[in-house]
Amino acid sequence: MRPPRRMFPTLSFVFGFLLGSIPSGFLVARAKGVDIRQHGSGNIGSTNVLRTLGKGPGYFVFACDALKGVAAVLLARWLVPGNDLVAIGAAVACVLGHNYTPWLGFKGGKGVATSLGVLIALVPLASAIVFGLWALLFLLTRYVSLASVLASAALPAVVWWLRGVGPMFWFALAIGLLAIFRHLENIRRLLAGTESRFERKKESES
Repeated sequence: MRPPRRMFPTLSFVFGFLLGSIPSGFLVARAKGVDIRQHGSGNIGSTNVLRTLGKGPGYFVFACDALKGVAAVLLARWLVPGNDLVAIGAAVACVLGHNYTPWLGFKGGKGVATSLGVLIALVPLASAIVFGLWALLFLLTRYVSLASVLASAALPAVVWWLRGVGPMFWFALAIGLLAIFRHLENIRRLLAGTESRFERKKESES
């Protein structure tokens, strides 16, 4: 039996959260016999998977986490066409599901890849600019966390420049601040000079 249309916005949020809550990094590492929470930073995100298991698993997890965001927005747009607020709500739910997945005691990733995914679906040009900025900062500093924090801080300004002040701007501000909040420990280590730079995993260790 098809649910009434008035339930579609709520379903969009629920599906968005459930998609985001899929712990890609944990599942990929578990498939290789590794509990990623017991290695490196203990985070289930793609950076820790890459450092622990190598480029293949790390890039695969990044792609999966980004695709969760794309799928959540596209599903919301299919359920409730032409409603940006519902799509934004589903995007926020997806990022929250990733960051606080109930399947792992509400401890998830930091939301960078998933935020990129929802941005690709909502504001593609802004996502391309911010990702380019992230890549440049990472290449210059070799700090994933610093690149992520600065790109997150730049996100609202980029969306404002492209779209002005509106729902997309406030959404960009919210997920930018959330990403920075999730990196507070990294920020403390950066300020203390103890944050680890990203080093390529040697082939013998891959």
